[in-house]
Amino acid sequence: MISRSKYWQIMDSDRTLISQFLEMLGAERGASQNTLESYERDLDQLSENNTISLKAITRDHVRAYLSLLQTQGMAARTQARKLSTLRQFYKFLYAEGIRDDNPVLGIDSPRLGKTLPKLISESQVSRLLEEAQNQADQKGDLKSLRLHALIELLYATGLRVTELVSLPLMAVRSGQPYIYVRGKGDKERLVPMNARAIRAVESYSEAVAETGGKWLFPSRGAKGHLTRHRFAQLLKQLGADAGILPSHLSPHVLRHAFATHLLAHGADLRAVQKMLGHSDISTTQIYTHVLEERLKTLVQQKHPLSKA
Repeated sequence: MISRSKYWQIMDSDRTLISQFLEMLGAERGASQNTLESYERDLDQLSENNTISLKAITRDHVRAYLSLLQTQGMAARTQARKLSTLRQFYKFLYAEGIRDDNPVLGIDSPRLGKTLPKLISESQVSRLLEEAQNQADQKGDLKSLRLHALIELLYATGLRVTELVSLPLMAVRSGQPYIYVRGKGDKERLVPMNARAIRAVESYSEAVAETGGKWLFPSRGAKGHLTRHRFAQLLKQLGADAGILPSHLSPHVLRHAFATHLLAHGADLRAVQKMLGHSDISTTQIYTHVLEERLKTLVQQKHPLSKA
């Protein structure tokens, strides 16, 4: 048991190191705010689960921490992400001469099984889009027009939810069938829109342009635009209105649906990779596995000899 004064001394020391690390990530690597917040949570958790400072932690402490996460039932993928945070943090401390060793070296990541993205069917997406359009037609207010534009745009482009809610007003240009997106690594890409999305976005953007703001989906919050969390809430409510279980629906599920449905209808994998903004095509190939699993299930359930 350590004294309160010693405890607060350790916490202050940890906070200083974490702040230095996050400052480096933001300044030198251009890490996004969401990434920085994720790293900060991971390091805060390690700090809170130990009675010595992060500067003095040993390999045994790291192993004990990972064992605790496993005992708590944390998914292997989440454990691996947290370990990746620790690797980068202690690599930074070593490079800065704050430590003369790296306590994470030699610690293997937990084994990851092949997990396939959650998916909703094309008919479910159609119900969702129809519900959004009906609400926009019936209410005609800015919020319903906004939600309709968000849903149509997400399914038409497969944007990451952060990319979607933070689109500047200038990303959409009148008469142009595509939008400008600034994604991970500050890379810009052009993403085409279908006719439905163009109509929904133009109807909404005409109304929001009168506010004179810089964001396509403005909000009164600190960021100035709609948050990921709020959009997820609105999407789940819309899904419930359309008869889709909220647990089956999220912005990321619609991004998965965009990619999988395109590939199911013969789209080129490279083209889908570009639209999704994936730097590595292996990331996009997960959607071909989804199609393979669906085909296997179809054969097992429908083939006349499957139960022979």
